Amino acid sequence: MNNQIKKINLNHSFIFFLFCNILSIIKFKITYFTISPLICLILILSIGVSHGSLDNLKGRKLFQIFGINNFFIFYLSYILISLVVIILWIKVPSISLLIFLIVASHHFGKEDTQFLIIKNSFNNQLLFFLKGSLIIFAPMYFHFDETISIFKLLLIKNESFYEFLGLIETNKILLYAIILSTLSSIILFTKNFELKKFTIFFDYFSILIINYYFSPLVAFTVYFCFLHSVRHSVSLISELDKNDLTNGLKIFTKKALPLTILTAIFCFFGLYLLNNTYNFDSSILKIIFIGLASLTFPHILLEYLIEKNEK
Repeated sequence: MNNQIKKINLNHSFIFFLFCNILSIIKFKITYFTISPLICLILILSIGVSHGSLDNLKGRKLFQIFGINNFFIFYLSYILISLVVIILWIKVPSISLLIFLIVASHHFGKEDTQFLIIKNSFNNQLLFFLKGSLIIFAPMYFHFDETISIFKLLLIKNESFYEFLGLIETNKILLYAIILSTLSSIILFTKNFELKKFTIFFDYFSILIINYYFSPLVAFTVYFCFLHSVRHSVSLISELDKNDLTNGLKIFTKKALPLTILTAIFCFFGLYLLNNTYNFDSSILKIIFIGLASLTFPHILLEYLIEKNEK
């Protein structure tokens, strides 16, 4: 089954690579072509969020391991962690953003690569982090001013923070960071080499292409929805039915739909409240990034606890 997943992910990465190239050609030919923030939000709330909408099933598995019968505690804990993240972001936004970017780098690198890597060593975890950091550094390198504008919309008002980022840009540290990420991809590719590991380079070039041609928001949406989320969903589908992926997809869709819809309702309600204070596009950016941060931390914590306790 692992070889089947590798093959599916290789095909998916190749298709995603072609998709990114087609989008880029359209952007090159039609300079005003873009995807609106509202479309980005809808894509993230549907395709993007759905890859974490089976966390309740994972929570049930974790509670069985711990011998806890009251499953209401899981929902309460999950919601509380999300609320704490939002409160911390409001109180200490610059620190919250830095922690989120670090955690997200490791999460993206690991989730997009671990199906190819068996050994769970410290070196591999570091390589996952460096590989995933391309998602963070590529938009900053290609669209520095626009990325800074997004940070400012995310309540970051600390001038020292922006002075620090300015030094990073002027001293070409962003370029060195991308080179490090490139080297990590090469090392992961050459470890126990097999042809299916070309997935790594399809992903690498796809991320660079969409970040070169598109704004940080659009590039992140394309990556998060059509590469990261689809890949994670494929692994969940295979877990639901290892022998019949078509049936697994049906089960996944049915089980993922309730929490996906509920999350979307909360987000649109939040968008309505924010739109009374901020303009529409600014409100969408806050919902996307602060909202994702609030969902990412409990999601990653749950993944970590299951992985640790299953072993």
